[in-house]
Amino acid sequence: MSEIVVVYELDKPVTTRVSPGTPRSEERPVRRVHAAPGAPGTPAATGPRTLCGKDTFAMETADWRPSEAPTAPWYPLEYASVICPDCDAVIET
Repeated sequence: MSEIVVVYELDKPVTTRVSPGTPRSEERPVRRVHAAPGAPGTPAATGPRTLCGKDTFAMETADWRPSEAPTAPWYPLEYASVICPDCDAVIET
C-alpha cells in the first residue's frame, strides 16, 4: 500500500464564546478520523477518496504521518474513539 494520509471529517461548526465581551469563534470538532491513500506523485497530499470510499474534498488533512511512527497506530491516539472502523479494517488486512 502507498503512503497513508490521515484526514479528519469535521462536524458542523459550533459557535462558542469564551466569556462576555470576547469574540465568537467557530470550532469544528472532529466527527471521524479516516485514512486515505497519498496522491500519486505527492504522497503528503491526500487522494480523492478515503479507504472507506468517502470523498476527501471537505476533509482536513492531519499533521500526523503514520509512516513517521511505524510502531504506532495509523491514527493520532487522541482520536482513537472516533476512528472510522471501515478504514481501520482496510489497514488491518
